[in-house]
Parts: sequence; structure tokens; C-alpha cells
Amino acid sequence: MTARRHFVRAGLLAASLALGGCAFLPSWLGGGSADAAKPAELVPNPGLMGVRQAWSTRLPSIDFPLTPGVAGAQVALAGGDGTVVLLDASTGRETWRANAGARIEAGAGTDGRVVAVVTRANELVALVDGQVAWRERLAARVYTPPLVAGNRVFVLQADRTVAAYDGAGGRRLWTQPRQGEPLVLRQSGVLLAVGDTLVAGQGGRLVGMDPLNGATRWEAPLASSRGTNDVERLVDLIGRPSRVGDSVCARAFQAAIGCADARRGTVAWTRRANGAQGLSGDTQFVVGAEADGRVVAWRRTDGERAWVHEQLLHRGVGTPLVVGESVVVGDAFGYVHVLKRADGTLQTRLATDGSAVAAPPVVAGSTLVVVTRNGGVYGFVPQ
Repeated sequence: MTARRHFVRAGLLAASLALGGCAFLPSWLGGGSADAAKPAELVPNPGLMGVRQAWSTRLPSIDFPLTPGVAGAQVALAGGDGTVVLLDASTGRETWRANAGARIEAGAGTDGRVVAVVTRANELVALVDGQVAWRERLAARVYTPPLVAGNRVFVLQADRTVAAYDGAGGRRLWTQPRQGEPLVLRQSGVLLAVGDTLVAGQGGRLVGMDPLNGATRWEAPLASSRGTNDVERLVDLIGRPSRVGDSVCARAFQAAIGCADARRGTVAWTRRANGAQGLSGDTQFVVGAEADGRVVAWRRTDGERAWVHEQLLHRGVGTPLVVGESVVVGDAFGYVHVLKRADGTLQTRLATDGSAVAAPPVVAGSTLVVVTRNGGVYGFVPQ
């Protein structure tokens, strides 16, 4: 997929609804180009690991960049039509189901009590116990799930402005703007809490902020702009980051990956990488999928490549999940591939409903939760 399929002009954000749909979706959500390379044929399933489907449920179809919110054994999910659900991942039972009142643009963030989403009506909506607690009109489009932490809801706008809202009533507390870029990505960005610091991706930099007032504490550049036109100069941190302690690693769209120390605000290392999905990792590795479907593990200490898995070429591979001794990654055909964390060899393969895996896999409690584009939600557990 070319960069042109991922961005909209910052000055035309309001018009981007008319330009929406699959053309702007990552390839693993079905937005690949017509001349995409033929997907690799799957090798036989070795079945070296015992994993069973414990439960399944359904949501309306997913037509936005969903990221499940996890708090303990609870998972917050959203469907494209405005449905918002809080699940008990151990059983698959719904704690509650509600509707945000409009189609969803970004979500879902949760602290286990408040679930926050952003609608295509450009509203930040907070739900508690299955009821809309408050809604607040936003100044710009949002494609990143809200972060719910410390009785506040933090929002990263498409232009990478950061804003904080009171979690109880929705009052805006502060805004941290940034100089607008000629292009912005219609993709989820980086927003997370590390101790008492709010960390956001702005352009090619990780920025550490004071969550109380938005003041900048530090900046760590992971990628820099280059090229001769707006497309080539586009640089943005995207997708789920990998955090272990103070180490935060993130991907710059089709340019690089890198890690920074979120306590000191220093860059540990950067490496060139060509991908458009988020990362996962542990103390030893950072793992991500490149644009061609290669799954790559870099050493967390120095960024050197540890291994590459090449059996999923051109299969629309999404954001991986490192869990225990495994790496879990979904593809555009509804398969979930479980690789050995140590060397990337295939351990087993799981099937869903045949539609694309539409969200980064997550673990809630001891359950692996996978969501598909057609709205299938699956809970997998070890046998």
C-alpha cells in the first residue's frame, strides 16, 4: 500500500469523511492496492502449541482502526455503528453494551470503569456502567483511541494536538497544540502513560508531557523528515507502542523504529524499517511487521535484528503481540499465527471467521482476544 492511501491533508480533515472507506485503511483491513503481490501460501500447521477457542461473541462490523482497551480481565470494544461493549475476557460475557449515538471513529480506551470512544460526529464520548456519562465536541478529527488514566481522558487529534478532559464531567482541562503538517495520517498514533508522564507521538518525536497541564518535559526524536515533496517529507509515529518499564519503542510510518527512555527523554536507538503497523515486545525483543509481511524481531538493547519470519509475505499482517514465549499476529484472511518468541518459528495457527483480523490482539487476564473485520470476537486460552 502506498503512503497516499493513508493520509489526508490537514486542512481538509472535515472533508475526509467523503474520502473515507477502504482506500484509507491499512492493508490488513482490506485497503490494499489492486496490484498487490500474491499472498504467500500457508505452510501446514505444525500444531506445536495447544490453544483452544474458549468463547466467541459478535459486534457490528469494524470499519475503523479499533484498538481494544484492557483493564485487568476486562476488554472494551466498539463496533462501527456506535456499539460499545465491556467484556469479561475470562468468560466472554458482556458486563454491559451501549451505543455512543453515532458511528465510531476511534476507540476504545478504558481504565476498567470509564470507556471512551470518539465518534464520526467528532465527539468524545465517555460511558460508565452502560450509560453515556458525557460527550464533548472536539476541534479536530481523532483516529487514536482515547487514553483513560488518573481520572482524566486524554485525546491525540489527527494533527497530533494533545488535549486532556476531566473524566467525571468532560470539561476540557488543557490543550497542547503542535505546528500543523501539510499532511496527516488517518491512522492511530502513539499515546500512553509512563509513570507520571504522558507520552505522545508528535511528528517523528516522542514527547513527554506533564499530565496535569500539558507542559513538555522532554522530546526524543525517533525519525526525521526527508524528501522533496509533502508525501516524502511525511513523518509520524503510528500504532501501538511497546513499553517495558521506562523503555518506549515506536514506529515511524514507513521510515523507522526506535526506542527511548521515558524517564530521561533520551533516544536509545533507531533503525530504518518500512512498516505501517504498531509494535509489541518484552525485555528482550521489539517485534513488528514490515509492509511486505515480514515479521521482524529487533533486540531491545541495541536495535540489532534478532530474527525474521518470512512465511507471511503479502498476507496483510497486522500489529503483533508478544506474550510469554510467543508472538501472536493476525492477517487479512482471518488467521492468527503463533510464532516462537525466541526465533520466530511457527508454533500453531488459529482460524476465525475468514475476515481480516481488525485490531491488534490483546491479552486480558489469561485470555487472548482477537477481533475480526466482520465483528467476530474470539477468546483463546492455552490447553
